[in-house]
Amino acid sequence: MHTGEPMTPQATAGRVNQKLRTRRAIVQAAVELMRTGRDVTMLGIAKSALVSEATAYRHFPDLASLLQEALAGQMPTPAEALASVADSRDPVERVAVATEHLLRTVLTYQGATRAMIAATITRPEAAEARPAMRFGLIDHALAPLDGTLGATDPAAVRQLKNDLAVVVSAEALFALTDLSRLDPEEAIASVVHTATTLTRAALDSAAPANGRRAARR
Repeated sequence: MHTGEPMTPQATAGRVNQKLRTRRAIVQAAVELMRTGRDVTMLGIAKSALVSEATAYRHFPDLASLLQEALAGQMPTPAEALASVADSRDPVERVAVATEHLLRTVLTYQGATRAMIAATITRPEAAEARPAMRFGLIDHALAPLDGTLGATDPAAVRQLKNDLAVVVSAEALFALTDLSRLDPEEAIASVVHTATTLTRAALDSAAPANGRRAARR
């Protein structure tokens, strides 16, 4: 029976440690479930962690915040993702690699990605919980432009990044697999084609303008 007496420091520490262990178990269960690519729900994660769904919600207010913590540290940095083209100065080649990397990651974590998109569509205020990997990858892919087009026409680079953000995305991949009924490999090839076409077109349109500016000097 509870006597109403204050808890000892040891008891308090034990309780805190138990909460931390439970939280870690929930996060680890989320990571393992995400890696299967299957649908991800709070109930499914709770069952895997051997806790109740109510307990999971006591540690995380919603699925989006849990997935955000579970994804942290699971993804390579943009530099790691583009390591195969680290020596390339060709933005088109780099964008192709960045696009394929993102889409294959989406497929690997498909259930979690769909759950995150659904959560942030119905609750826009939770959008910050989404990893937004595409922006870091796009920035890194276009880094060679910093001293060229980025210096002479920064607005053009900003526009290209915005255009690519629409294409280099889970939403674009799912539109092709779910609505156009393409298989994943065809869908990835289509998105890579679109992303590289956009990049090449932006560079080609900027070239004449840069030539005119150089001629006027």
